[in-house]
Amino acid sequence: MGRFPIIGGYIPAIFFTEFEVRRRYMKELSIFIDESGDFGEYDYHSPWYIVTMVFHEQEASIQEPMEYLNRELSLLGLENHCIHTGPIIRKEEEYSEMDYIERRKIFNKMVTFMRQSGVKYKAFHIEKKHIEDIVEATGKLSKQISVFIREHYDFLLSFDLVKIYYDNGQVELNKILSTLFNAFLPRVEFRKVKPSDYRLFQVADMICTFELLKLKIQNHSFSKSEQIFFGSVNDLKRNYLKIVKRQDIDH
Repeated sequence: MGRFPIIGGYIPAIFFTEFEVRRRYMKELSIFIDESGDFGEYDYHSPWYIVTMVFHEQEASIQEPMEYLNRELSLLGLENHCIHTGPIIRKEEEYSEMDYIERRKIFNKMVTFMRQSGVKYKAFHIEKKHIEDIVEATGKLSKQISVFIREHYDFLLSFDLVKIYYDNGQVELNKILSTLFNAFLPRVEFRKVKPSDYRLFQVADMICTFELLKLKIQNHSFSKSEQIFFGSVNDLKRNYLKIVKRQDIDH
């Protein structure tokens, strides 16, 4: 039972339908998208709107690094924990009772997972201080994403299916993504997700945090909580930003 009958010493050929063949060899790209800030009016405490895309080619398994991350978090008493890097740095929400060492361990586990997974990313941002209204904001962001898609068109087109994972946080971004990706690519699917469901969505959140830190360094607005967590600006650049930059899709 379960074995192919041998006819004349040969195993008979197995025939697949065209659909089955296509499905077996279909190249699929997953894009996980997260954001920091919003399209609202300029606020001193939130001057930028940042969007990050994390790209995962499905034929490249991330099972091993993901299992390692889950195992390490479980040892820290954080089984099935959804990592949110901003609150880790600021000692907020579920991390409010954790000391620096505990929070740093969690943060570093996530950085290691991102590095071992081999995924690529692209970050976009607009500075709201110089934008008059939401129409101008959506226009500027649309242009950045459109240019990116054009520059990487051959790469994106090499996949039979592109799946976009987003939590539908901002209606304006949802419209931009739907309009541009459907206009440029022949087969796109959109999936509404919860951050807790996908580790790579949590990676996108972490990249948003790093992009925000880069902008704050450039504008000399590195906060006290960030200094406590990372040390000096040079420490942050050497220990984290330099490592993360290697996985920028344009690096």
